[in-house]
Amino acid sequence: MKSESNELSERLLDFAANIVKLAVGLNRTPIGRHIGGQLARSATSAGANYEEACGAESRADFIHKLQLVLKELRESLYWLRLIGKTNIAIATNLDRLAKEASELANIVGKSVVTAKKNK
Repeated sequence: MKSESNELSERLLDFAANIVKLAVGLNRTPIGRHIGGQLARSATSAGANYEEACGAESRADFIHKLQLVLKELRESLYWLRLIGKTNIAIATNLDRLAKEASELANIVGKSVVTAKKNK
């Protein structure tokens, strides 16, 4: 059975991979390239920062890195919402990606709260 951290790591990796696929399709216009680049950076950074948190050197370092994950997920959600409002992408999975970003942010947010309580 997968541990919770491995499961979250895989979800973050899958989320990033799906965002990369979406971002590739946005590269047809200058604004699409800008938004796609911003979205790809924030979504891929969330998973990378989570991996760093798993190897944190202290509780404070762990909390800091988890807060970065949360920040990047919130940014990703913003870009997904902007894509939806502007219709710059014909993506049927925007709602699913936004839901996943929100769920991941909730999981990480609760982990931050728990880690702070257990300081």
